[in-house]
Amino acid sequence: MTDYNFLYELWLKNAVNDPDLSAELESIRGKDDEILDRFYRSLEFGTGGLRGVIGAGTNRMNVYTVAQATQGLADYLNEEFEEPTVAVGYDSRIKSQLFAETAAGVLAANGIRVYIFPELMPTPLVSYAVRRLHCSSGIVITASHNPSKYNGYKCYDSKGYQMTDEGAKKTYDYISKVDIFNGVKFMEFDDALAEDMVDFIEDWLLDDFYKDVLSRQVEKGICKKADLKVIYSPLNGTGNKPVKNILKKIGVKDLKIVLSQEKPDGNFPTCPFPNPEIKQVFEEGMKLTDEFPADIMLATDPDCDRVGIAVRHNGEYKLMTGNEVGCMLTEYILSRKKAQGKLCANPVVVKTIVTTELIRAIADEYNAEVFDLLTGFKYIGELIEQLTDKGEENRYEIGLEESYGYLTGTHARDKDAVNASMIIIEMAAYYKTQGKTLVDVMNALYDKHGMYLNTLLNFGFEGADGMKKMAQMMDDMRNNPPAEIGGIKVVGVSDYLTSKATDMISGDVSDITLPSSNVLSYSMEDANKVVIRPSGTEPKIKIYITAHSDTRENAEMLTDVIGESIKKIAGIE
Repeated sequence: MTDYNFLYELWLKNAVNDPDLSAELESIRGKDDEILDRFYRSLEFGTGGLRGVIGAGTNRMNVYTVAQATQGLADYLNEEFEEPTVAVGYDSRIKSQLFAETAAGVLAANGIRVYIFPELMPTPLVSYAVRRLHCSSGIVITASHNPSKYNGYKCYDSKGYQMTDEGAKKTYDYISKVDIFNGVKFMEFDDALAEDMVDFIEDWLLDDFYKDVLSRQVEKGICKKADLKVIYSPLNGTGNKPVKNILKKIGVKDLKIVLSQEKPDGNFPTCPFPNPEIKQVFEEGMKLTDEFPADIMLATDPDCDRVGIAVRHNGEYKLMTGNEVGCMLTEYILSRKKAQGKLCANPVVVKTIVTTELIRAIADEYNAEVFDLLTGFKYIGELIEQLTDKGEENRYEIGLEESYGYLTGTHARDKDAVNASMIIIEMAAYYKTQGKTLVDVMNALYDKHGMYLNTLLNFGFEGADGMKKMAQMMDDMRNNPPAEIGGIKVVGVSDYLTSKATDMISGDVSDITLPSSNVLSYSMEDANKVVIRPSGTEPKIKIYITAHSDTRENAEMLTDVIGESIKKIAGIE
């Protein structure tokens, strides 16, 4: 067991050069629970990199944990590559620039050339930079849509998608050998710049990014004709300049920015949960709608890889889900390209296992092949790379996640809210010229294919015991699969950790040909479904419910029944 008091004293002695950390350590002196929470474990490096609360200790994001992780990454890269290089970016979060410059200083001290953006930049641009600059890896400092107390450290491999399990494990092994105070090589950022070990990324790369995004327009020029009114909020993050730029380039004339959420601010003063999935982030924008009745409201998360929308319909604004936006984008892209004669014979649509099956029903209409992958956009990026290697890059039309992540181009290997914002606004403009809102479009899809109601339940497990409780819960459900959920028979169980799928009717067991992942999926009668997965970056369990019925009202009632039942089965209070 970790001697957390020993670690606390060690940090008191060694973290003297950081006044914020020293003050925090002094403030918790003698507070056993506070000390335990900061030192009971080290932040674990996985395929999502690191993520945690900003502060002092091994279980926190700070310059020491960032430097330690980067030293391990440097050791891994120097072993794997002849002359490794790394692209680095950061968002608007507290200490993001400091952490990025710290990482750059460690890499430079290890003989690794760094290309860093001169200002905060969307996460997909780091993926883009890795590919365009032929880097060995990429680092972006971000905690995505988490509250302001969090920050994170995300790593890409040389292909531009997040590290795979193998690369993350090798890197973690190197990190584990690094003494956090005495085992890190470091060079001051300004010195690294002076010695030409760090270069700022030049404007040409951003210009090329815009060109590549614009190349994915489906109905070029439609925004100039539609007279679409748009309200946009970057939620105090990185999307402000790039999204405004791309919307201007496609011809959006009536664009209003939510000023209280325009400038970068890691405290997120008007949206403590800067997540475009939730209604609260649109409240500031709603204040503008009396004088500016926008057709659509758009919000990108702080690192601008996710985007959410609210649509004006019959005088009121309706928040659309990530699944709904993904369905509409799939329908729009495939239908318009088919009408234009530009849809290839065997197009590809890629979704995750927790994304709505309505996507498949839509894709089938256009003879599109649907790939079901594990949660995590890296798997979508990996598939794009495989298609590219086979010379089939042109088959790829869209990759999407229910959690508001989309990519309609092959310029990046991560979800891209600059690209997605463009295509969503273009889609809204096109349907406006047809006299339809996006709510009309979605209702038509439900009428045509049936009601699929997808609901996500989140359950947090804070503190030192949180991860243990989550692990025990997953073990219990893995070893004792339910025969029914909410009175509905379970007909199939897929365990993505053991890579086995069990037919609960016949008893047959088959192999799952996807990477191993701690996910359980329960298929029930009548196309109902429950998927359970713990987050890989925070103490949280996510439960995805699909309720299938003839009407929304019935699907909502079914969702409640399934939700209450699975909570009892899982032992969640």
